[in-house]
Amino acid sequence: MKATIVGGGVIGVSWAGLMAAHGLDVVVSDPAPGIEDAVRAGLAELTPALRELGLPADGRVTFQADLAEAVADAGVVQENGPERLDLKHRIWTTIEENAPADALFLTSTSGIPATEIATALERPERLVVGHPFNPPHLIPLVEVVPGEKTSPEAVERAVEFYRGLGKKPIVLAKEVPGFVANRLQAAIFRECVHLVAEGVVTEQQLDEVVTSSLGQRWAVSGPFLSFHLGGGPGGLPHFLEHLGPGLRKRWGQLGTPDLDEETVRLLSEQAGDFGGNVAELAKARDTAQIALMKALGR
Repeated sequence: MKATIVGGGVIGVSWAGLMAAHGLDVVVSDPAPGIEDAVRAGLAELTPALRELGLPADGRVTFQADLAEAVADAGVVQENGPERLDLKHRIWTTIEENAPADALFLTSTSGIPATEIATALERPERLVVGHPFNPPHLIPLVEVVPGEKTSPEAVERAVEFYRGLGKKPIVLAKEVPGFVANRLQAAIFRECVHLVAEGVVTEQQLDEVVTSSLGQRWAVSGPFLSFHLGGGPGGLPHFLEHLGPGLRKRWGQLGTPDLDEETVRLLSEQAGDFGGNVAELAKARDTAQIALMKALGR
């Protein structure tokens, strides 16, 4: 099957590498100058991680700047364009006019509902959000979010497609801004910024707190199961009865920071103390992420 990746940024490159590794003929469509060299370089960086996962890293990836031609015989289209509704409307209008009638339409949007994007389509039932967690070639989660007019068949096909890539698709029952994972990330990061801005900890210390506690706990049991187990034999009901009041009190004590000039300067300065450049840190992260996935059998 041919998969067309629309957008050759970080997410697009990651999807392209993963899909090619699973045997799809991948076409990347992006009109940006020099995009082929940039994507090729990005794919080369993915090679060690894909091989660690037991996947071939020599899949077929070609390039076609003209979107209409790129989707002409696609079996699936994964769009990764900028988070601008007007631009997504133009992209999806072109895709629908030129792609096969049975092609699966997927968007990686991190926050725009499928309902809003699909207003540009003659057949809005075809479009479904397939939101990955970065980087898609490693992190298993894909949030599958249907719009108001998305057909159950499109949702079923999306789930089947992502499972075929080794992903863990979760279908959301309703559309909410930012979906689920990004909302959780935003809530936690707000308190992270508050604690660093207040001088309680540095960025590096806060990360160590997370990776040495919550990160390890949540990797095997999420927040609800963790508190269910924390309630002893009585489970979550016992936890909520005895520890719920304290938890509720802490909700009222959480910070409400702003990303003003001073805070942004502080966060930016401390980011220079992670002990390497972005490429080096990303490589170390990927190595550790793969080890964790293997240990957990995911």
